[in-house]
Amino acid sequence: MVGIMKRFERSFQALRQSLAIFRYSYRALELVWTTDRRLTVIVAVLTLIAGLLPGAIAYIGKLIVDGVVQAAQFGGIGRETALFYLGLEALCVIVLSGSQQGIALCQSLLRVLLGQKVNVLILEKALTLDLRHFEDSEFYDKMSRARREASTRPLSLVARTFGLVKDVLSLLTFGGLLLQFSVWSVILLMVAAVPAFVAETRFAGAAFRLFRWRAPETREQTYLETLIAREDFAMEVKLFQLGDLLLRRYRAVFDRLYREDRDLTIRRSGWGYGLSLVSTIAFYLTYVWIVLATINGRITIGDLTLYLVVFRQGQSTFSSVLSAIGGAYEDCLYLSNLYEFLEEDVPPQTGTVTEGSLPGDGIRFEQVSFRYPDSSRWAVRDISFHLQPGEKLAIVGQNGSGKTTLIKLLTRLYTPDSGRILLDGIDLREWDLEVLQRRIGVIFQNFVRYQFTVGENVGAGDVTQFENQQRWEISAEKGTARSFIDHLPQGFYTRLGRWFKGGQELSGGQWQKIALSRAFMRSGADLLVLDEPTSAIDAEAEAEIFDRFREMTENQMAILISHRFSTVRMADQILVMEQGEILEHGTHEELLAQGRRYARLFSLQAAGYR
Repeated sequence: MVGIMKRFERSFQALRQSLAIFRYSYRALELVWTTDRRLTVIVAVLTLIAGLLPGAIAYIGKLIVDGVVQAAQFGGIGRETALFYLGLEALCVIVLSGSQQGIALCQSLLRVLLGQKVNVLILEKALTLDLRHFEDSEFYDKMSRARREASTRPLSLVARTFGLVKDVLSLLTFGGLLLQFSVWSVILLMVAAVPAFVAETRFAGAAFRLFRWRAPETREQTYLETLIAREDFAMEVKLFQLGDLLLRRYRAVFDRLYREDRDLTIRRSGWGYGLSLVSTIAFYLTYVWIVLATINGRITIGDLTLYLVVFRQGQSTFSSVLSAIGGAYEDCLYLSNLYEFLEEDVPPQTGTVTEGSLPGDGIRFEQVSFRYPDSSRWAVRDISFHLQPGEKLAIVGQNGSGKTTLIKLLTRLYTPDSGRILLDGIDLREWDLEVLQRRIGVIFQNFVRYQFTVGENVGAGDVTQFENQQRWEISAEKGTARSFIDHLPQGFYTRLGRWFKGGQELSGGQWQKIALSRAFMRSGADLLVLDEPTSAIDAEAEAEIFDRFREMTENQMAILISHRFSTVRMADQILVMEQGEILEHGTHEELLAQGRRYARLFSLQAAGYR
């Protein structure tokens, strides 16, 4: 008894969870409504017409047959009646066909508009997320699932909902007509379609679980496609002869996914065919029943025609109703991915400060510690220093020592786990984020190579001056990019990269000068951050940049991250970092005098130039 109760409880729980998923139907309808209200109303009206007319057409067909029989027996008025009903049926068929075509047309337009709206919603959500989301593989799986089906599922769900309304209306008219023959025929019609519905719903859930489980494999397949087909990977893939290896991996992932799909499809098809036989048997049992009733004189030939058509169409319509419910269940499962992504928690930006309480105090790190999510190792630990306006700070250290993490904390891409970072006496968390980030100009080591024009690549550094050519020119001059820009076919209006027709590719050093110019676009910034700004630039150009660097940033704070000691020696302060902690702190001369790690590394590097 206890076992039976537990099974019943589990079944009830599963049913409740299945029904709960249908809450997304309303949200999908709301999404379609806000996409285009006029098209949604037109689809709703045409759906009502398309739902009511099939029953009317079936009944008019009965009247035509009865009229023909009457005309054959008695002539005269029966012929005119039959022809009248024939014309009426033709008119109804024309209206039904027009309504169905209109539904298809409106849904086609809605599909395009809705796809765009959902993609915009996903992109808008992405803009609100923190950097930690984009460094989390599980988040990428979630976004991948949302994007793969989300642009089609809302309209599919609404189309099924409207189709469900249409079929229910048709079913009500069919049921009303069949009740004149026998209530048992109506019950048989409905019961025969239930097994197929149960199987379809079960397999829809299995397909969805399979879809969720293999999001990482699908992303891996996309990544392998990118490696093989993108121009920025092509040179290395060809040089190292990686093509066959990558293609074998791509095929292996596909084969694994295909086997899973094939097994599910075969089982789904087999069960679907087997259970469809139940409906076929039910139809022919009813067929025999109606034929015998006609032979026995209980119903007319017109009634025979009506009930056969109504039962066949009613059976098909009821199967369609159940299929629509099963399909809507599947759509809701996939829509849960979209709303799971759109409802991802984002910490509210509470900062409102636009001016510091101690203007001119500069940047202060006070015992700042931070570790990345799901990591037990401190990325930076107990960091303290003070950078005043006009001062230049250099940060050196091995890869992974925490240099770039400091910049992410300074630009508030991440928030410290302990300690605080102050700008002009105010904790960065209290600053308005847009105001704070406008006060900082940055070039990251892995800067973006926008497939835009030269000017737009530079202008990206200050979105408020994105199209200001005068500012482009000044910034390019500071970043020493002007010399080669003037020799490009269309100067600042030359498109860069190879993705689009007419694009010009630059060398690594030229791209880096473009990125450096981008950092100088924020002429009003208090702080300039340069993360390995000259790693791809030749020694002569590097010397030219840093000879002018102090002059160009005389009133600005600057933080320079570099492995080249010839560049960091010009800084007012130098931090030597190791394993997330400050190992040494001082001027170039002070650190040399201490004779520790900085002095040893400087001597090793200098020896390479002798």
